[in-house]
Amino acid sequence: MLIEGVFAATTTPFYPDERIYFRKLEANMARYSRSLLAGMIVLGSTGEAVMLDDAESREVLRVAAEATAPEKVLVAGVGHESVGATVTLAEVAAKYRYDAVLVRPPSYYSGQLTSAAMLHYFHSVADRSPLPVLLYNIPKCVPYQIPIEIIAELANHPNIIGIKDSSGSVERIRDTVAATKDALRRTVTVTPIFEAVTGRMCTPAAEAGGTFVPAGDLAGGSAVATAPPAVPIKTRSREVGFQVLCGSGSTVFASLESGACGSVLAFGACAPQACQEIYLAWKDHDLKLAEEKQQRIAAANNRIVGGLGIAGVKYACDFNGYYGGCPRSPLLGLTAEEKTEVEGLLALIRN
Repeated sequence: MLIEGVFAATTTPFYPDERIYFRKLEANMARYSRSLLAGMIVLGSTGEAVMLDDAESREVLRVAAEATAPEKVLVAGVGHESVGATVTLAEVAAKYRYDAVLVRPPSYYSGQLTSAAMLHYFHSVADRSPLPVLLYNIPKCVPYQIPIEIIAELANHPNIIGIKDSSGSVERIRDTVAATKDALRRTVTVTPIFEAVTGRMCTPAAEAGGTFVPAGDLAGGSAVATAPPAVPIKTRSREVGFQVLCGSGSTVFASLESGACGSVLAFGACAPQACQEIYLAWKDHDLKLAEEKQQRIAAANNRIVGGLGIAGVKYACDFNGYYGGCPRSPLLGLTAEEKTEVEGLLALIRN
């Protein structure tokens, strides 16, 4: 699976009474689908995955997938404390045609999670997952930073395709790219312009719930629902290695210059266009413009994502026309003063 470009780390909207607001989730996914984003991450840290129970997680995955355009790459956060629970949610993601799963390290028994235990965990998940696995390094939330030597070893597993690194360290991105440059290479299916081909693009419309009525049947006064005629997707092949994505909005440009193939950004949930502009300028080899676009979001990202956290991102989504709402308790919403601060930071980043 090709994982390249900018991905929004999406939120999970809630009603004031903390029930999941599925209509707003649908609206967000539909709007992201009209953007230039490569895809979206559902149930990551920004999605408050650890706040949801199993039934809620399954339903969020279903609703998000059904509302997303087929050409957008969808990645499901499925990390749990046990191998079994992680694999079970990966199987749910596969049922709803996600393209890959994002797996964080377990952490509750951190004192007993040796390097051997972590290798066993990720190997076991990858062996049993029906979808390709992206490792997730997020030391801000999980008191464990995946050692680069472990990443290098895991990079040779046939079902582990990359990593999202949210450490914020460009040096670590550079070292990870260097350590995995000789890792297992894979041949992936892409479009004629080298963009990802998703599983949902290949799903027959009848299987996805669509129907097709031949014109002749309509004229004859009868209508029988049948599958629409298959439209072949033109594809080609591309070889990729271990794919490294940065998870910090403040280091997108520097990470791309250090070998990252893209980024997964919480700031992309409220300002996807501004984040995408960094990648597009870099892709066009306009490094001066890419750096300018990076500087444009630097202060807002640092304060909203780094300082105010989930509540900041969700209010920023509300301010920019997406749906965020309040975080689920025990997280608290923003104060009036903090909301005013967010509005000021986003005054020139309305997208």
